[in-house]
Amino acid sequence: MGVELSDELRGALLAGAKQIDFVLVPGFKDSGPEHWQTCWQNAVPIFSRIDQRRWDDPDIEHWISAILRRLRESRRPAVLIGHSLGALASACVAADGDERVAGLMLVAPAEPSRFEAEDRVPEAGLGVPCIVVASRNDPVMRWARAERWSRTWGGRLVDLGEAGHINAESGFGPWPYGLRLLAEFGETICLDGR
Repeated sequence: MGVELSDELRGALLAGAKQIDFVLVPGFKDSGPEHWQTCWQNAVPIFSRIDQRRWDDPDIEHWISAILRRLRESRRPAVLIGHSLGALASACVAADGDERVAGLMLVAPAEPSRFEAEDRVPEAGLGVPCIVVASRNDPVMRWARAERWSRTWGGRLVDLGEAGHINAESGFGPWPYGLRLLAEFGETICLDGR
């Protein structure tokens, strides 16, 4: 499943990648071959992805450790692109003050209680630019909670309407709109000099 990119969008993503790293942070059980994160990684050679051994063990600390390992390999500031549990872990790394995090794109964040992470997920601003992309009928986090977390974290909320969990099962394979959001977000971070 390929992603059709305009020359303009591809150029914007490649330009952003000269200044920042784009790091994919999948959710519980990783992102399969038809998931938008995998489609993006296959379509544009700017993405790296965290790696870990236990994708089936939903301990948020495994995700946080994997992000920190990946950031240690970065030569530039990074935008973390987290989905579900990966979004929560990305928020934790930013809130912990890691200077290598330039921004966050948090897609369909999960309710922290689903992963026994209520005490770990930050209840404060994240200290970096952030967009939260959420759905009004996500079974993993109610819309009202997504609004609350977006405000708490100081993020800009992007409303996708009734889009499920914003994954392959909800029809989000290539998801070119998400790539446009990311390109615009990356451009603002580069302009801010982060």
